[in-house]
Amino acid sequence: MLFLVLNLMKIIQVIPTYNEAQNLPTLISELFALHIPDHHILVVDDNSPDGTGKIAEGLLAAYPGQLAVLHRAGKAGLSKAYIHGFRHALADGADVIGMMDADLSHPPSRLPDLLAALSHADVVIGSRYVSGGGVDADWPIWRKGLSWFGNAYARAILGLPIRDTTGGYRLWRRSALEAIPFEDSRSNGYVFIVELAYQAKLAGLTFAEVPIYFAERTHGTSKMSLRIQIEAATRVWQLRRYYRKHQ
Repeated sequence: MLFLVLNLMKIIQVIPTYNEAQNLPTLISELFALHIPDHHILVVDDNSPDGTGKIAEGLLAAYPGQLAVLHRAGKAGLSKAYIHGFRHALADGADVIGMMDADLSHPPSRLPDLLAALSHADVVIGSRYVSGGGVDADWPIWRKGLSWFGNAYARAILGLPIRDTTGGYRLWRRSALEAIPFEDSRSNGYVFIVELAYQAKLAGLTFAEVPIYFAERTHGTSKMSLRIQIEAATRVWQLRRYYRKHQ
């Protein structure tokens, strides 16, 4: 049934990487093990010191025509990596463009359900905050509370019609991504994820959320910090002012 819904659409999963050498081979293996038709992965590596880019190149022969790697000169931020990847995916004829973290926090097993939800939405989000979703059970209370508050805060300030405003596990119809000015995004880092959702809302796009369990990474170092989350909260107000001024 899923394959009928997909109608042989070309899917390109954009995965930014920085020091994910221990996680990337497992992630790629698990994604391709799903055997989704016309499914491709685009790794966008920011010259990772741990050799993630070289590891990705080494996997090309195992997945001919399905895996591609873009190398950037250095660490320039999540937004720049995604914008670069989006441009490439659109130019390569993608009908569906995916977003996904490389640290295995976003479960590959949920991808078929996210794809199926595209039958009735422009943007699909793998959501921690709808019924059936959740965050790592071992997270301390303060971290769970901060994550929940950050989502509720952004949702309230920007009027977003979704529960998981900061979740980076997403699928976009080509027409949806082309309908928003993602290349003009004013954010870097994780608030970029919020800005994309806000752009989609302002463009009148429709959303669907599919529950996921967000597990803590077991390898590598998290890029998230308290400073980043506080900065994101202040940036939400700046986004609202900017887009209201330029509507």
